Amino acid sequence: MRKLLIATKNEGKVKEFKRRFESENLTVISLLDLEEAPDVAETGSTFAENAVLKAEAIMRLTNQPVIADDSGLVVDALDGDPGVYSARYAGLEKDDEANIDKVLNEMKDIPEEKRTASFQCVLAVAIPDNKTEIFSGKCNGTIAFERSGINGFGYDPIFYVPSYGKTMAELSPDEKNAVSHRGKALDRLEENFKELF
Repeated sequence: MRKLLIATKNEGKVKEFKRRFESENLTVISLLDLEEAPDVAETGSTFAENAVLKAEAIMRLTNQPVIADDSGLVVDALDGDPGVYSARYAGLEKDDEANIDKVLNEMKDIPEEKRTASFQCVLAVAIPDNKTEIFSGKCNGTIAFERSGINGFGYDPIFYVPSYGKTMAELSPDEKNAVSHRGKALDRLEENFKELF
């Protein structure tokens, strides 16, 4: 069975990829399955640059097809922050709760009509001896005034999706997949899957 390596140690992301691709007769593995998985420095200034950096670095190391994702929360009232710093917004240690607290604190005086935000995702697919391909997706919403919901991960409890009238963390996995930034990027990747693999 062919293996597809997802360049992440985030278990939430791994579940989303497995749900999508295990029907393609692929075994989906992640950096959690490698004995010595390096941390690739995300030195890019955009999601696309970071995704490509990760995908190509891990592909060179393992000599197998790799999908890397860089994604994050872009808040209009915060001039696009946390953006590429979403995972470490509150400090070097990745801490979802501290990140949420920081965004809520910075947004506490922002009125409802100015709380617009988007989740953005870029997937980079690096395959030995091929050009790296990029697929992106975006989900528009607003920043809630407080946490709500227990599903998902990251900023999901404070990202309100108007079309559902719920936060991302209140959606079922299928609902989230239909509307999320990663779901949309994965749709685009899936459309090109046969050509790539």
